[in-house]
Amino acid sequence: MKCVIKADGTKQAYDRDRVMRTARNYGVPEDFVIEVAEDVERHLYDEIRTRDILRMVHTFSRKYHPRVEDRTNVRQAIGILGPKPDFELYVHALLKGSGYEVGEGRILQGRCGEHEVDAIARKDGITYFVEVKHHRNHHRVTGLDEGRIARAIVEDVQEGYKEGRNSFTIDKAMIVTNTKLSAHAKRYASCWDIKHIGWDFPEEENIASMVSNRSLCPITILKGVNACTQKGLLDAKIVTVGQLLGESPSEIAKRSGIPENEISQLRDRAKKMET
Repeated sequence: MKCVIKADGTKQAYDRDRVMRTARNYGVPEDFVIEVAEDVERHLYDEIRTRDILRMVHTFSRKYHPRVEDRTNVRQAIGILGPKPDFELYVHALLKGSGYEVGEGRILQGRCGEHEVDAIARKDGITYFVEVKHHRNHHRVTGLDEGRIARAIVEDVQEGYKEGRNSFTIDKAMIVTNTKLSAHAKRYASCWDIKHIGWDFPEEENIASMVSNRSLCPITILKGVNACTQKGLLDAKIVTVGQLLGESPSEIAKRSGIPENEISQLRDRAKKMET
C-alpha cells in the first residue's frame, strides 16, 4: 500500500475511495469514476503528496467529463466573493437551493448573553442557526474554533429559552465554509452534532455537490464580472447564476445600476453554462 503525505506533513495510506469521491465532486459520471481511480493508481509512488494526487484526479477527470475545468473554477469564484455580505448571501442561496427554508440573520438571546447569527435555516423539522465562514484563499483549512463557539451558542440559547428569556430557540448549529475542514473539526462536529458544510464535507451534502446545479454557481464565475459589476449585482441581491437568469435584464439593471446591455451579455454567458 502506497503512503501519501498530506499538506500538514503527516503521512497516511492511499485511499481509493477518497479519489473516487473527488472525481464524483468534479462531476465525473459514476460509470467512469473507477476509471479515474485506476488512471491515478498507475502513476502513484510512495510518499506522493496529496496535492499531486489531486492534480492527477483533475487531469484524468477531464478525459471523462470535459467540464471539470469549470468545476475547479467554481471554487476559485467562491473565494473571490467577499465574506459579508457576499458569501453570506451566497450561502443563503445555496441552502435554499438545497431544500432549506432560510431566514435572515438575527440576534438570539441566551441565558448569559446575546448572539448575532448569520441566518436561521430549517429542514426536516430541525431549526439551525447558521454561522458563515469565508476564506479568500480556498486552500486554507477551517479548524476547531468555529465548532467550539457554535456549541456554546446552542447551549446558551437553549438555556435562555428554558428560562423564558426568549420565545425562539434552535435545535442545532450549522457552520458553512468554502474550504475543507480539519480532521479535528470534523470529529468535534460529529461528537457534538454540529452540522458542518465545507467544500467536500459531508459526503452527501457539501458545497462541491451543491454547485453541480449550475444555477447555484456564484456570479463571479462569469467572465466580465469585475469588482464594480460584482458590487452592483450584490446591491441587487444577485449572487448566483440562477438569480441572474431568473429576472429580466431591465429589472436587474434598474436595481444594480449596471447598463442593461451588459446584464444581457452576462445572461448570455450564464445560459451557455447550462448547455
